[in-house]
Amino acid sequence: MDLSKLGIFRLMRDKMAWHGQRQEVLAQNIANADTPEFKPRDLVDFDFRKEMRKASQMDVAATSAQHLSGTIPKGADFKDGARGAYETAPDGNQVVLEEQMMKLGQNAVDYQTITNLYRKQLAMLRTAIGRGGGGQ
Repeated sequence: MDLSKLGIFRLMRDKMAWHGQRQEVLAQNIANADTPEFKPRDLVDFDFRKEMRKASQMDVAATSAQHLSGTIPKGADFKDGARGAYETAPDGNQVVLEEQMMKLGQNAVDYQTITNLYRKQLAMLRTAIGRGGGGQ
């Protein structure tokens, strides 16, 4: 059974992937804390409603090889992580390490939460089909 075809599992997988990308962006911000003129970045927040609408849409079947595919380009949308220049170093760097570390910790907690939800959904599905949900 391909779980990626079930809406809730696809949404949770996308959310986990978003957290993975955010972890990389925040780590880059921290790594560049001493880089002159560096401005921190962050990902655009994961919009559950928008993703839910996307998950519920059906793909259009191509009836001819000449039809356009209509794909949406995938990629991370970034927002400027520097709210204001209230804490700018003399070299122009706007990374506030404490703020980045708080975001990093919250991202890890959110990732763990979605991972636990994924496991629980999988266990409920196993129980529903009669294979038992107690194991991993």
